[in-house]
Amino acid sequence: MELFFQQLLNGLTLGSVYILVGIGLTLVFGILHVPNFAHGSLYLIGGYMTLMTMKWFGVHYFIAIIMSIITVALLAVLMERLVFNPLRDAPAIHDKIAAIGMVLFFEALVSLMWGTEYHRMQTPFGDTIKIAGMSTSAQRILVIAVAAMVVVLLYLFLKKTMIGASILAMAQNREGAFLVGINANAVAMMTFAISGVLAAIAASLASPINLVFPAMGHLVILKAFVVVIIGGMGSIPGAIIGGMILGISESLGATYISNDYKDMIAFLLLIIIMTARPKGLFAKEVY
Repeated sequence: MELFFQQLLNGLTLGSVYILVGIGLTLVFGILHVPNFAHGSLYLIGGYMTLMTMKWFGVHYFIAIIMSIITVALLAVLMERLVFNPLRDAPAIHDKIAAIGMVLFFEALVSLMWGTEYHRMQTPFGDTIKIAGMSTSAQRILVIAVAAMVVVLLYLFLKKTMIGASILAMAQNREGAFLVGINANAVAMMTFAISGVLAAIAASLASPINLVFPAMGHLVILKAFVVVIIGGMGSIPGAIIGGMILGISESLGATYISNDYKDMIAFLLLIIIMTARPKGLFAKEVY
């Protein structure tokens, strides 16, 4: 039983990372109808920026995360302005091809600048702690706590601020939002910035556990798409539930089935849930 709860805690950690990445992905899709395949690149840059900021400037882990958040948010806005916005009236396949191009570009850039080897990110929360008889690292608890706090803050932002209301209006009815004078460009930039912030936080929290390397965004973005599809395209509650289902399933599956097949669990879950509910667990509902 102790092993079960240990893996449940690990699953919550993994699910928290999937939630942060998945929410950013579903926000962009739900509001702009853009499946941003390059979202994994934001995760990649977020991890490297935190790592290299700590190495170059010797700053505290949290300061490095803040600098990473700012950098990745600006990069996400540039991505929207320079790539996705010019392609908004182009055939649908064009933005997907552009996104794949960005994935290849950023991976090559990171490999050129910092090499292809794996890097370990140091954290002040690397100590092992005991909770109810279970041993875990303080970093895993930090991942869960910060993810929960970010989700709550995002909910309050969307519900309680004018900018958040504009984002929700765009999600519910783009044409109606235009008619009442909402600035579509500003909303698009803000949405991409938020997705960049979430990706940077997720990468910075997960990297001390999973290492930093040029291909780190590949599997994460695949899992994030699984989370978004399971939860329902464009649904933030769906992304939260989907992230937790996937994280816990992978952790328990790796323990009780085989660690070699844990990455297959995501796609098995996808097939099962899509068979039962083709639109995902939740209908499109961004709030």
